Amino acid sequence: MKYITTIDGTEFTIEWNESGQVLVDGEPYNVSLNSLGNGDMVSMIFNNRSIEAVVNSAERDRWELLLNGENYDVRVQDERAYRLARARGELEGDSGLVPTKSPMPGVIVNVLVNVGQAVKKGETLVILESMKMENELKATLDGTVQEIMVEAGATVEKGAVLVTVGDEEVAE
Repeated sequence: MKYITTIDGTEFTIEWNESGQVLVDGEPYNVSLNSLGNGDMVSMIFNNRSIEAVVNSAERDRWELLLNGENYDVRVQDERAYRLARARGELEGDSGLVPTKSPMPGVIVNVLVNVGQAVKKGETLVILESMKMENELKATLDGTVQEIMVEAGATVEKGAVLVTVGDEEVAE
């Protein structure tokens, strides 16, 4: 079965073949995926390279992926769901407010933005320490910081909204 996967606005076609390989845009990769512990942590062997990531379900077909300290917005749809969403105009991109959530429990080390500040996709918003590692949580779109819900030193739970970025100007 084919799946259309969108990662931070870039689309990939993913399918599994009979030999257990994963084809990404027709290119074969050897992939093994295992859940670690409570299901949020995953271990993946990708072409003989070990990768660990945190995967949080955001919505029905959307996930937040924390990989190597980078946060990614991921949408996975089978071909049918993708075609229906495209026909309804639901794939035109995110607009409005986009929250950056904590992918795991931790302590806020630093908040690097201010309300009203313009940010670019990929710019670090917050540094979160969890399991003795610092994770840079980045903006998933260009926009303006609308709201900041945390400050340095705050303890946060998994899923807590830390910063909200939107495509609108903040009223002063």
